[in-house]
Formats: sequence, structure tokens, C-alpha cells
Amino acid sequence: MNAIAPDPALARVALAPPLSRWRPSRPGLCLAWAVLGLLLLAVALPGWLAPADPLLADARLAYQPPSTAFWLGTDENGRDVLSRLIHGARPSLFIGLAATAVGLGLGTLLGLLAGLAPAWLDNLLMRAVDVLLAFPDLLLALVIITLFGQGTTNLILAVGIAAVPRYARLVRAQTLTIRRAGFVEAALTLGRRPLAVVLSHVLPNAVQPVLILACIGLGSAITAAAALSFLGFGAPPPAPEWGATMAVARNFMANAPWLMAWPALAITLTVISISAIGRDWLRRSEGKSL
Repeated sequence: MNAIAPDPALARVALAPPLSRWRPSRPGLCLAWAVLGLLLLAVALPGWLAPADPLLADARLAYQPPSTAFWLGTDENGRDVLSRLIHGARPSLFIGLAATAVGLGLGTLLGLLAGLAPAWLDNLLMRAVDVLLAFPDLLLALVIITLFGQGTTNLILAVGIAAVPRYARLVRAQTLTIRRAGFVEAALTLGRRPLAVVLSHVLPNAVQPVLILACIGLGSAITAAAALSFLGFGAPPPAPEWGATMAVARNFMANAPWLMAWPALAITLTVISISAIGRDWLRRSEGKSL
């Protein structure tokens, strides 16, 4: 009996490491990962990357255009724009991540409660969520922060709470599907406590699509936080946070347009990169589930 020779292509697929499916396969996605890598480097090592102190002012150097001495120019106080841009990456990303965590946590709890609750409570919670979904996230966040007052903590809470309805809707839909699965009913039949079943079976199976939505929503959170900071509800000057920097730069658009251009470009590239990575994660997840 003749032995069948193994197919080299199949052998390569079989031996490929699990992480190989996450390798960027398109130039745009490679660029998105590169931008995200630079952002994380700026967050981790701002003092090593920045050429100067972001708060060091020298009025004699005000409004210097981009040059070999100041790669991105200087602002109205003679501070190096590149240094402020690098140091602004950490608070800008932190606010976005913290707001996403708030929205994800509260939305998951609300969605689980609605999916596991009696029909009357589920309907009541979802009607409240529908009312919140009728408002744009930024408008809802603006209303919330107006009630709470300005400041970084209130900014995080406002942006996070505004995102709760999206996560709650998705978690509820996943919970309603999973609670009827055979393995959940089997666990309950074997006498396991309902809370233990929720934590060990329902929540882990419902969380993956929510994490993908959170990755995509991180870009929206960064944009909303920057917009609210631009309106004066975020960190006060001279903090180098990107939205707050743009709020000051709008007063000098005629003399120094680069002051507005660089933080706006940083926000745009960050949001596009994070969204591209999140959508690629979603595409791969959908392909895996087929």
C-alpha cells in the first residue's frame, strides 16, 4: 500500500503558530499597527522621545515655524510643539481607555441584568436604553459633563456613560442567546448556582463581541474626549492633552496654523488606526465563526 505524501502547504498551515492569524495582511493595516506602536512608545517613554520639556516656555522663541531646530514649531509661549504632542499622547489615550472601560463595565452589567431579568424589567431597562440611544454620544456626554462640571474625572465619566447604551444592547442580545444554550441548561440541571453559571458560562461567551466593539469604540471615545476638552471641559492649560492644546491653538490660527494642525493630525491618525485594527479583529472573528 502506497503512503500518501503530505501536502507541504497543509503542513505549513498546521505548524503555523496561533498568533499568525493576527499578522497584518494589508499595507493599510500595517500602517495602523505602526501608528499604534508609535503611540504606545510615546505613552511609555515620553521623556525619552521628547526633545524638550513640554512646559518650558521662552517668549523669545514664540511662533517659530517648523524647522530643523523645532521640528513641529513652537507655540505662543515658545514651547516645543513636538514635545507637547508626545507628552499629550499619555493623557489623551488614558482618557479614551478609561472612558471605554467605564462604558464597557456599566454596559456589561446593565446588559446582563436585562438579559437575565424577568420580561417586565427587561422591557423597562431597554426602553431607557432606547431613549439614551436617541441622542448622539457627544451630545449626551456634553449634557452629562455640564451637570457634573469640568475636569478629567468628570470627562471620563461623561464619555463613558454616553457609550453605555451600545454595550448594554449587545450584551443583552448575547445573553438572551447564550442563556438558552444547552451547556447553560446542563449546568443548571447539575445543581450549579445561577450566579456561578453566569460568571463561568454566560459572561465569558458574551464578552468577545463586546470587546471587539470596545476596541472600535475606543477611537470614538478619544474623539469625544478631545472634542469636550476643546470646548473647555477637560484638562486646563498648560496641560499638553491634545484637545486642550487645540482649544488654545484656535486663537492663533492666523499666525501659527501648525499649532492646530499637529494635534488634529495626531487625533485623526490615532482614531483611524485603532478603528482599522478593531474592524480587522471583527472581520477575522466573523471569518473564524463561519
